[in-house]
Amino acid sequence: MAAGADLAAALAPLLRPPGAGVHLVSTGLAEQQALVRSLTGGATDEEARHRWREGLAGAATARAVLLGIPCDVGAGVRRGANQGPSAIRAHLAGADPGWFARARAAGLVDLGDVLTVPQLLHDEMLSALQLDACRRALYPGVAGAAALPVSPLSIAEHALRAVLAVNPAARILLLGGDHSAAWPAVAALAAVRPGLGVVQIDAHTDLLPERLGVRLCFGTWSFHANELLGRGGRLIQVGLRASRHDRGHWEAGLDVRQLWADEVRRDPEAAVERVVALGRQAGLRAVYLSHDVDGLDPAFAPGTGTPEPGGLDLETVLLLIRRLGEAFELCGGDVMEVAPDLAPTPVGRRDTLDSAVASLEATAAAALGAAV
Repeated sequence: MAAGADLAAALAPLLRPPGAGVHLVSTGLAEQQALVRSLTGGATDEEARHRWREGLAGAATARAVLLGIPCDVGAGVRRGANQGPSAIRAHLAGADPGWFARARAAGLVDLGDVLTVPQLLHDEMLSALQLDACRRALYPGVAGAAALPVSPLSIAEHALRAVLAVNPAARILLLGGDHSAAWPAVAALAAVRPGLGVVQIDAHTDLLPERLGVRLCFGTWSFHANELLGRGGRLIQVGLRASRHDRGHWEAGLDVRQLWADEVRRDPEAAVERVVALGRQAGLRAVYLSHDVDGLDPAFAPGTGTPEPGGLDLETVLLLIRRLGEAFELCGGDVMEVAPDLAPTPVGRRDTLDSAVASLEATAAAALGAAV
């Protein structure tokens, strides 16, 4: 009990109730508050926050935790993925109102959302003066605020490390956010999961060491994850089709493993088994599955920042998630780059969210080892 209470006290200043990570003061605020009440079961805004805060203590013994990171500062061209976490939650609650209750019964604790300052990405990019100014704004009256992070990626990693310090067996599920938001989970899990590997579904490699001088962003996070994991084929990328370089360049230079989209599309079942075989060859004991929705063909997810034709179909992605859960410990996963308002039509918006929800549901079921 004490561990849960202490963990809740550490997490509460950093996070916000589910759906409330985007800072609003007027436009859209009523809709956001209604979503928070719906997700928490609170009749009032105060009760919703109280229920969420009480639930944080359960992370100390949870089988899995869910966290939204509504940040698209690490994106490249078209923004909008900051709306991903709330849109996915709302769509799932509307399509399957009992899902969150079943997930809680299966051992999932919803940590809510990272409180996102929309101009920030990672604390390493900030001056001491900016850090101090944001700490004063974000943590008034909070003891120890001078040591707390202020940027979305830094806050997420800090919060996830706090959970894993108390509950190292917890699985991590993330809702993004641009793809840089996968980094906090990989960084936190790598410290407690020997034999960790990453399977990345994506149209793009994200393997730049830096982009325009920025170390962590949507185009670089995989490079740094691969380095953190020690290379050796522990990063397996699936669905690639937009790169200045061919497969040989990336595999030889960075010791990653890749299955490009055309190969997967020719024989999806064989490709999925190839991923499993590559993971076993690398000696993986645990896998984190990172799903950028642009890995899907735009027919399934047009609402994303950089859609690319010739992608995977949804059934292939769901098959891959299920097989990873069977073959390895699926210690976490995410759905990234969901930017529903970038879809060209209302149907495209719905299709994007349908695909994101299906991916989340499958990942949660595989991580928990039970239907949710």
